Amino acid sequence: MRGGPLAGPAPQRSLKARALQWLAQREHSRSELRRKLLPHARALAALGEAAGEGDDDPAARVDALLDWLQAQRHLSEERFVESRIHARAARYGNRRIAQELAQHGLALDAPSAEQLRQNERERAREVWARKFGRPAADAAEWARQARFLTGRGFTAEVVRQVLREAGSGNDDELPD
Repeated sequence: MRGGPLAGPAPQRSLKARALQWLAQREHSRSELRRKLLPHARALAALGEAAGEGDDDPAARVDALLDWLQAQRHLSEERFVESRIHARAARYGNRRIAQELAQHGLALDAPSAEQLRQNERERAREVWARKFGRPAADAAEWARQARFLTGRGFTAEVVRQVLREAGSGNDDELPD
């Protein structure tokens, strides 16, 4: 019975247990996992100092744990990139996916980038159809649809192609 009147403080989980729990839930990048673990490492170090134990550097402990996780293949940047692409490709364009990976200090490999580039127009068409489903009636609606797709990370050229294919008017009326 947790939290009862006789229960003591909850036991501190180790950094390794926290990391493995988070990795079991979903893939993480090294930088993301480091950012999540560092506050816990600092708290554990503070508890250790209060108890009179050695002064272990929290950042060094986290980095050593991350090295171990990578060596054991629990942490893999390739799997993270693959899972992020899989999770985002149906809703976002190449630019948004690349920007999100860059935030984690990663980049698309050449084959993945080429595959995304080849099917970007089809993905943009599907996103457009789910959101709008009908051609724009006027220039203001066309601009709204274009802003939506651009905000999702699709390139301007792909956005123009999708909106033209959707029958949003003739090329003379469409803004560039």
